[in-house]
Amino acid sequence: MKIKKSPNHKIYIQVLRQMSPEKRLLKAFELSEFANQLFIHGLHKRYPNLPDKEFKKILMERLNKCHNRNY
Repeated sequence: MKIKKSPNHKIYIQVLRQMSPEKRLLKAFELSEFANQLFIHGLHKRYPNLPDKEFKKILMERLNKCHNRNY
């Protein structure tokens, strides 16, 4: 499967290359946190009236499925 790159992909790569390793690492953490928040928001939309305890159970089950099991 070939992934289509956005028109701004080259600019994005150039910006990343100009960053220090520390800034790139911070950006990776920022993007990871953003992805987590999107995931949680999506689950809240899918299960809007679920009690907190049940929501956390589903969240943890889904996150466990996401982890790499190649060990």
